Amino acid sequence: MTTEQEVLNRHVESGYVPGAVALVARGDDVRVTTAGTLGFEDGTPMARDTIFRFASITKPITAAAVLMLVEDGRFGLDDPIAPWLPELADPVVVRTPQSPIDDVVPARRPITVRDLLTFRAG
Repeated sequence: MTTEQEVLNRHVESGYVPGAVALVARGDDVRVTTAGTLGFEDGTPMARDTIFRFASITKPITAAAVLMLVEDGRFGLDDPIAPWLPELADPVVVRTPQSPIDDVVPARRPITVRDLLTFRAG
């Protein structure tokens, strides 16, 4: 199994990022790992309390929460989402790629949790 440290080191060594901080928590087990520096030109080591600017973080956090529920057996990746999002219970799709936008037919299958996590819901 790959550790957080190995993952961070790989990204730093590849030059993708100058440094990174990872926090992995499950119950009372909380691990914080750092790698690299504050910037490509700045040799200051990355610290566990380094402040980062984040934008549009809602989707990854929601995905992590959903995957924790999957891991706990609350539902599966291939379960339909209709019980939680009834407005998406009966999806329709355009008949052909060339069809007008209002020429729709029922989808072959329901939208699943996996579809939402992989952005295939339409």
